[in-house]
Amino acid sequence: MLPFSRFVLGHRSIPSLRHRRRQRRLLSISSSPNVPLSHPTYMIWASNTSLGKTLVSTGLASSFLLSRSSYAEHRKLLYLKPVQTGFPADSDSHFVFSRLCSLASLRSSGGPSLSFSASNSVIKSSLPAAIALSGRNSLPGERIPAFCEESKFLRTAGTGSAELVCETLYAWKEAVSPHLAAERENCAVPDSLLVEMLEKHLTASLEGVFQKESKQDFCIVETAGGVASPGPSGTLQCDLYRPFRLPGVLVGDGRLGGISGTISAYESLKLRGYDIVAVVFEDHGLANEVPLLSYFRNRVPIFVLPSIPLDMSNDLVDWFNDSEVVFNSLREIMVSTFSERIQRLNDMPKKAGDILWWPFTQHKLVPEASITVIDSRCGENFAVYKDRKGGSITQQFDACASWWTQGPDAALQIELARELGYAAGRFGHVMFPENVYEPVLECAELLLEGVGKGWAARSYFSDNGSTAIEIALKMAFRKFCNENDVLPVRSNTGGRCFDLKVLALNGSYHGDTLGAMEAQAPSSYTAFIQQPWYSGRGFFLDPPTVSICNNMWIVSLPAGMHSGDLYNVVTIIQGAGGMLLIDPLFQRVLVNECRGKKIPIIFDEVFTGFWRLGVETAAELLGCVPDIACFAKLMTGGVIPLAATLATEAVFDLFTGDSKLNALLHGHSYSAHAMGCTAATKAIKWFKDPKSNANILSEGGLLKELWDPELVARISSHHSVQRVVALGTVFVVELRAEGNNAGYASTYTRGLIMKLREDGVYMRPLGNVIYLMCTPLTLPSTCRGLLVKLLRRLQQFGEPSS
Repeated sequence: MLPFSRFVLGHRSIPSLRHRRRQRRLLSISSSPNVPLSHPTYMIWASNTSLGKTLVSTGLASSFLLSRSSYAEHRKLLYLKPVQTGFPADSDSHFVFSRLCSLASLRSSGGPSLSFSASNSVIKSSLPAAIALSGRNSLPGERIPAFCEESKFLRTAGTGSAELVCETLYAWKEAVSPHLAAERENCAVPDSLLVEMLEKHLTASLEGVFQKESKQDFCIVETAGGVASPGPSGTLQCDLYRPFRLPGVLVGDGRLGGISGTISAYESLKLRGYDIVAVVFEDHGLANEVPLLSYFRNRVPIFVLPSIPLDMSNDLVDWFNDSEVVFNSLREIMVSTFSERIQRLNDMPKKAGDILWWPFTQHKLVPEASITVIDSRCGENFAVYKDRKGGSITQQFDACASWWTQGPDAALQIELARELGYAAGRFGHVMFPENVYEPVLECAELLLEGVGKGWAARSYFSDNGSTAIEIALKMAFRKFCNENDVLPVRSNTGGRCFDLKVLALNGSYHGDTLGAMEAQAPSSYTAFIQQPWYSGRGFFLDPPTVSICNNMWIVSLPAGMHSGDLYNVVTIIQGAGGMLLIDPLFQRVLVNECRGKKIPIIFDEVFTGFWRLGVETAAELLGCVPDIACFAKLMTGGVIPLAATLATEAVFDLFTGDSKLNALLHGHSYSAHAMGCTAATKAIKWFKDPKSNANILSEGGLLKELWDPELVARISSHHSVQRVVALGTVFVVELRAEGNNAGYASTYTRGLIMKLREDGVYMRPLGNVIYLMCTPLTLPSTCRGLLVKLLRRLQQFGEPSS
């Protein structure tokens, strides 16, 4: 074993704390491990340090390997200690190894039992720990051999076999918190490296040992210190190990004050999405289990261990024997909970096909085997269950951004969960009209100072993008009628009468509520079979579009359009309409033309707002501002629905008067709900702050280029590609297709999409148009990896037939 300092930071100076915090966040979000589900794997947490995590691990190992019920079976237990300080004087993996060997020897002396083998190894250590292990100092240029491995084998006449594998992944000499030991010994370990190492040993160490059908495996991963103790980089362990989301056992505190600490630790884990199957702690004579049972309300079983003797002379053999019943019961719960989880995961596709009704989905085209079972999400990745080869949780990058809503990385996801919990605990839900509370006021101020800066004066909150459009239409109609002395059709009060219509784009899509659908051009979504009431109350224009073809930006003009023609526009990118990029110059000129004719301007920024296109608002790309604009999706980071319709003071004034009938009589039960406003406040601030978003260029407030230009050029030049759009967080590819292979109803890309899902990229097509979408926080290196996978699959997909 070599000191791992040679592989990480060596003997360079420790970076500043601020830099390390930035480095921690950037490294941790790229970690996307796969977790085998062929056997139970549990993480052992504790509410504080020195509460007996290793004793619990040892007791579970004994119960699994040495109980009488296992003597006719073939079993293996893997004990992993990712982080160890105080080494070699203190080694938890050695403790588990030595105690199990003692217990195995004692039990085998009573008669035939089973073959038992055990090993313990330390994979990497700091240089000071290696020197301490060797017992001598190094000479200049000399490399200290720090290889640490021990093994034992007991052979008896039984038919079964048991194997214990103990591994410490990283060890430091000083017995302090891992982040301090790593800094003081100049041997830092990035989060991504630790996660990669843990994933490797979770999978590799249990392969190829017992190939018999009766083989049973079990894995224990023991943390260091408490739930929120820092890891080597300083990242809290509850955040560091979150990409795995392993179910856990919490070792609580039976001492004075332990009730509070145990509950706090449990809630910290639940806040991050962990499943805790049991709480276990040592009996200190205070009956802490009584209030804890009341708090957990039988949701989580509580186990109380006998008091640990101060005299360790008998290697705790008597204590482990006295605790055997507790550990057997704990192990049975862990095994049964694991089996129940696997059963639920296996049953979900069929149940989903039987009782769910998915939107925008033809169920007859979705075989049960293709249904994606999402176990959880960590930042930009889905954790997807696969039932092949014993089952596993694999990672898929959410390349459709969950219908364009998702913006958090792993760090922001935790922040939003904390803020949502705070808002729910403080407010729940409260009535909005004629009331004010901090979250809504702060959110409105951020909107008006950000996406509405320079033009908007009021923020009207609703539930989602479609409702925001409905509200915007009502505002625009009032403004148009007032400024043009227009009254609706069938009015008997005199004045000029018109049937009001909108001016919008072919291919536009503004939501599924009836008014929003009337404001969009005829399409698959508005066909009679979908919406018999649809009449299309508007004039719908064919705009010029912009895309990349053969590494060149091309402006495509619609038929009959000449350079002098003028039209109006609402959106800069059409999402559901096929991810079309509308020419910004065209839009700016035509917005100005409509303004001169007293036609109110609505910007639909439900999709495009909040850095989706590389700027905070698409108005920055157009160089002009609207009268009204709609925002949703990324506004809350995508974790909870909320929408806002911003308007000028002039629009607001049209709804003021002496009668309530003059007001905007429109609203939703959850208008401006506290949790949504709290999430929006956090997300908006996080996206635009260079301290939390490394992609923000401080000059000009733009996102850095996320899509590798060379790969964009190669993809746009591929013979199977019609066009490419690369802008902000969006990358679009339209494949060359004709007839039934083209259009929204096409299934032409399904094979390509399924291959990319195998590559860990979750995509959902729009007919023959596919797209990758990242978050404003996604690293350019991650985006490059997505393009590499896409290009490789395109080359296979587009190979000419022989």
